[in-house]
Amino acid sequence: MSETPETALRRALEMIEPEMLRESARTDGGYVELLPDVPAPNPSPASIAMNNRVVAAIYEKLWRPFGVSLMGIAGMSMSAERAKAVADLRLRGPQQVLDVACGPGNFTKFLSEALTGDGLAVGFDISEAMIARAVRDNRGPRAAYVRGDAAHLPYPDAAFDAVCCYAALYLVPEPMAVLDESIRVLRPGGRIAIMTSCQPGPAPLGSMVGFGTGLAGVRMLPKNQFTDAFAAAGMTAIEQDIRGLAQFVSATKT
Repeated sequence: MSETPETALRRALEMIEPEMLRESARTDGGYVELLPDVPAPNPSPASIAMNNRVVAAIYEKLWRPFGVSLMGIAGMSMSAERAKAVADLRLRGPQQVLDVACGPGNFTKFLSEALTGDGLAVGFDISEAMIARAVRDNRGPRAAYVRGDAAHLPYPDAAFDAVCCYAALYLVPEPMAVLDESIRVLRPGGRIAIMTSCQPGPAPLGSMVGFGTGLAGVRMLPKNQFTDAFAAAGMTAIEQDIRGLAQFVSATKT
């Protein structure tokens, strides 16, 4: 049977733990809806923007590049970011990949194109606007989408060969809960790759940047927070690349 967006959606549905599939779960929107009638939280200006359909429409071409430029990711184009994710995750063949906080799905679709055979990239986000845009623009034979809460992933332990979370942890209310869940659903030998904010140096610059981004709801996360968390989880091959106010961190689960 040839792969289609519909078969990818069915396979994404089958990966979810049965107890998470309440009777109210739906797929009629072209994605798996696990939170029907539950709006995404909007605790900050940044999260309000992420749940806005206009922002979802311009996110990949305008919004995210602008944010990346503010973070000072020198010389890192959007295409280079995607290529780095594929390389850091060591994607190949029929792997199962989870893209946490996938936004409008551009990363998810790109990750899916590095896969072959029964490979599948699942984009996961809580924003209805972003997921709707992902379904509209970035479905594929190996790319499907799920709407749910990343702090409580609906998957069994060791469900995925790779987990990606780019440009999101500094926005979510519980970044370490999301990280813990991402590690939990990763199989031994699998890779995780994140891109998030990196707290600048000591005061006064660090305090000024932290105050300004905090007002918008963007956390500046400590330089060692994620390398330490991966080490504490017993992960190996931990790599960190700091560019301006951004950090790329990847690791292998043992």
